[in-house]
Order: sequence, then C-alpha cells, then structure tokens
Amino acid sequence: MTISIDIPISTIMTKNIISVNLEDGLERAEHLFKKHNIRHMPVTQNKKIVGMLSMNDLLRLSFADGAFREEDNIKSEIYEMFTINQLMVRTPETISSKETVREATALLVKRKYHSLPVVDDGEVVGIVTTTDLLKYYLSMF
Repeated sequence: MTISIDIPISTIMTKNIISVNLEDGLERAEHLFKKHNIRHMPVTQNKKIVGMLSMNDLLRLSFADGAFREEDNIKSEIYEMFTINQLMVRTPETISSKETVREATALLVKRKYHSLPVVDDGEVVGIVTTTDLLKYYLSMF
C-alpha cells in the first residue's frame, strides 16, 4: 500500500455511518454512542445532514445536572428536558469524499474539530475522525 497524505479521504474514512435523526431522543443517542463505541454522530433529517452530536455534548449536559443532585435517575430526567436539536452543532462543516487526507487534517487542526462528516451530493457517505487520521499516520511508520 502506498502511504500518502494526498489520497482521497474516502480511503480511510469510516463508511459504516451510525447517525441519529433530528427527532430521536437523547437516550437513543447515548445508546448508539455506547453500543458502537463512538464519540461523534451526524444528525440527519430526510437523509440530509443537519448537525453533529458528540458524546461530550451529552456528558456536559448530564454532568451539569448531576453535579448538584443526589437522585439516581438524573440522566433520563435531563434527557427529557432537552432535544438533539438543542445540543447538536448546527450546519457542521463537511468535506467531500474526494478531498484528501491532507485537506481533512488541515481542516481538523485549523478548526479544532475531532470529526468531519464526509458528504457527497448532500448525503453523509462517511465520517473521518482524529483517531482515523492518527491510525493512518501511524501506518506510515
């Protein structure tokens, strides 16, 4: 395999996309994060990307509520008070599958993101994370 940072991001992106719909609840989002051991998910509506949600978004919410309470069922209560739409990053920056590993890396570094949805013709076709890039760079050595 030729190692190059000028190859298309489609070569290393995650193609099996786990996403939530805008109408889904936060409990479903948390379930998907844990079940698939992921930290970022595109939020879609009618198959189009409308936002990005991270596990950190959920952790901040549950921590803020739980820091001052002693109840056992804090998460489910707070999750009923908020929606994915309220927590997600709206209209996230995206890249196309034809853009390069170099371009994706530069964008992640410049914007201090940890993931980028890969979008072609308005539909999410993949996701690239800092972990994907680190794994790729490690394969060079």
